[in-house]
Amino acid sequence: MIDLYYAPTPNGHKITLFLEETGLDYAIHRIDIGKGDQFQPAFLAISPNNKIPAIIDNHPLDGGGPLSLFESGEILLYLAEKTNELLSKDLRERVHTLQWLFWQVGGFGPMLGQNHHFNHFAPQPVPYAIERYQVETQRLYGVLNKQLEKTPWLGGNEYSIADIATYPWTVSHERQRINLEHFPAVQNWFERIRSRPATERAYEKAQQN
Repeated sequence: MIDLYYAPTPNGHKITLFLEETGLDYAIHRIDIGKGDQFQPAFLAISPNNKIPAIIDNHPLDGGGPLSLFESGEILLYLAEKTNELLSKDLRERVHTLQWLFWQVGGFGPMLGQNHHFNHFAPQPVPYAIERYQVETQRLYGVLNKQLEKTPWLGGNEYSIADIATYPWTVSHERQRINLEHFPAVQNWFERIRSRPATERAYEKAQQN
């Protein structure tokens, strides 16, 4: 059993996408960010950076007691290694997959997050910031498109944790002022992931929890 501490955000969706793909048994514990649940001592003991997602693996492979993890990229890597799924054993494909996973957690997610903030949530318009993060969003979608012109999935020939990490950030492309028709390889990739049964189940969980 995996205890998942979750909110229906792009980073939260990453973990439900993985868990639904692999069929691991899990329970969702909703963290209400609007109410400040992320600052409660019990949650901070699991996620000291007060961010979701976090997990507790109640049956880690070393046979020891429950193991807690925070940071979405590390959680995906840990679960992939635990299950031997969604991360290729082939050296080159594994390396490419991890590069794109870290590209997402280090750039694509944070920059799109700033785009969302300054376009939709800032208390007053900041034209410089809006333009800066819009230009960077466009650039990153271009980087993503070039890779997906070369290979069907981000790591190569297999669907992987790199795709799972990146997809939820593209779901709100319209709010990012991105037209996927301008990035046809991304659009094709997006539709293929959206139509996966595990993706449909993961996003249904977001409506239920």
